[in-house]
Amino acid sequence: MIVHRVAQGSAYERAAQHYLELRGLRFLARNFRCRTGEIDLIMMDANILVFVEVRYRANQDFGGALESITKRKQARVVRAASNFLQRNAQFQHLACRFDAVGISGALAATDFCWIKAAFSA
Repeated sequence: MIVHRVAQGSAYERAAQHYLELRGLRFLARNFRCRTGEIDLIMMDANILVFVEVRYRANQDFGGALESITKRKQARVVRAASNFLQRNAQFQHLACRFDAVGISGALAATDFCWIKAAFSA
């Protein structure tokens, strides 16, 4: 079950990456992990460094994908972004943004909801 969920999560992250690339963002990294948290996607939008949280929900029974990004999760992403910037000095001069991509539906027929600047540091 866990292996299936990890593979499914990776597939939806790749779908979100493709969705964002079609809208002009440039991919930098996927699944940046550190002690303080994880960032699903790191991308560039022109000269803005974008940290993207990707969430998938098959149905709305317990709330939608975007509603599942709690304040606690936001704080973990912000801490991970700070860690990423400490490790990658070449990006420290850039403006940063925290986006969210909510995905619903089957992988073959997904619906995307992209929120730029979904939360802030």
